[in-house]
Amino acid sequence: MQRGLAARLLFPLSLLFGSLAALRRALYLRGWLSSKRVAAPVIVVGNIFIGGTGKTPFVVWLVAALQNAGFAPGVISRGYGGSGASPTPLEVSETSLPEEVGDEPVLIAGAAKCPVAVGSDRAQVATFLLTMHPEVNVVISDDGLQHYGLSRDIEIVLFDERGVGNGWLLPAGPLREPAQRGRDFTVVNGPRMPEGLPSDAWRMLLVPCEVEQLRDCTRHCALSALTSQGMADLSGQAGSTGLTGASGVPSILAAAGIGNPARFFQTLEDAGLVFDRMALPDHHVFTAETFANVGADLILITEKDAVKCQYIAALKNDSRIWVVPVSAVVDQKLADRILEKLRGHPTA
Repeated sequence: MQRGLAARLLFPLSLLFGSLAALRRALYLRGWLSSKRVAAPVIVVGNIFIGGTGKTPFVVWLVAALQNAGFAPGVISRGYGGSGASPTPLEVSETSLPEEVGDEPVLIAGAAKCPVAVGSDRAQVATFLLTMHPEVNVVISDDGLQHYGLSRDIEIVLFDERGVGNGWLLPAGPLREPAQRGRDFTVVNGPRMPEGLPSDAWRMLLVPCEVEQLRDCTRHCALSALTSQGMADLSGQAGSTGLTGASGVPSILAAAGIGNPARFFQTLEDAGLVFDRMALPDHHVFTAETFANVGADLILITEKDAVKCQYIAALKNDSRIWVVPVSAVVDQKLADRILEKLRGHPTA
């Protein structure tokens, strides 16, 4: 683990941060601070490593796994970056505006095809969701691991190839809570298992979708264009790219405004693409000028970014922009274990 001078200087603050976090959690565990239980089991999918670890595609996978088992799941989220972070719960659909409810909830609503609601108080949002959709019999909280005001039945913590970083808490390290924090399941997003994680951690891989797997005509796999297969751009118009540079090979820019852009770039590298990179801040606010000075033949973006770009006419009508959706590949045995715990008895 790399622990530089800056981290060592900040380490005393990490001790204070950790003490306050432990005290807060203890107050909830001992009942001195109230934690509300709602009228359905709650599964929290979160992380202790700051930044994106792949929660959104895992939530979509989990919704499908529960639906296949006969459950009717719903998803709640804070609605980061939008008015969904206000105390007033809001219901989300795939046509909701990302600036009002957040980009990830809109993506989940469209991809998972289940009820979704957002708001800053997750217990209140869960109650709202169950009231609006009484058929929902299990609530998935997208993030909210440290939101102890909502009682939970299952906790799933995601990591990626960065593992636990230097192993220290904020601000000396990347962790919100200690790496050994208790949870029901640990999931690692990536092809290798980093050091410092439990031996029983489960593996998740994100793979680009094939065209026939896509959920609607506005999100098609850009990788298929490079093998002369049909696809659609942000405008929903099908066809092949026909775009090549002077050498006969298209010049490509990959842009990502997600928590860990390097993961998106690695996915494209693994597919054999050569491209330039544009790493943008998480929840980046796209404008008509974002790609105005880009000279690439193809611009590849993530599904999460496409949720916002499709509302900007200059981007939606830019024939260079293509979306690379990914799906989570997870061992079915993890779904069985989650169902076993959810039902309170073995599935076999």
